[in-house]
Amino acid sequence: MPIDDSATFKPVRIAVLTISDSRVLADDRSGQALVDRLTAAGHVLADRGIVTDDVPEIVTRLHRWIDDETVDCVITTGGTGVTGRDVTPEAIEQVQDKPIPGFGELFRWLSFQTIGTSTIQSRACACVTRGTYIFALPGSTGAVKDGWDGILVHQLDSRFKPCNFVELMPRLMER
Repeated sequence: MPIDDSATFKPVRIAVLTISDSRVLADDRSGQALVDRLTAAGHVLADRGIVTDDVPEIVTRLHRWIDDETVDCVITTGGTGVTGRDVTPEAIEQVQDKPIPGFGELFRWLSFQTIGTSTIQSRACACVTRGTYIFALPGSTGAVKDGWDGILVHQLDSRFKPCNFVELMPRLMER
């Protein structure tokens, strides 16, 4: 994956949201893996939170960050499976302006290389809402690593060619 070393790196301000009925900050390994990776890549941790698997609670937190000018991007971990309590995609559908279907497709393709057909249980997804990117990853640390290392580290790097999400940020609110 080509990085144009002559281009300027533009840090993205990223909020990390863990969605879980059982995790707290002290044992949130997936959220911490995201924080470690995004800061190592030179991005800014804009905020971090944990909410339960509850659509209104997730939607409220997402709206708060979408409306916050200091947040460019939200990455969630957890709640993307198929059980009754997995409601992250449903919450994202309530806030999205434009889905980014290729994100989930590519995530499952990458994940297939790691966990085989079990990846079909993932409903990883992404969207753009009022100028803010939202990416929803499964709750395992392996899935977070697949999603960040295989997709987001590149697409959130302003130097990545031939194109990246960062270069589109100034145009996300066009009408």
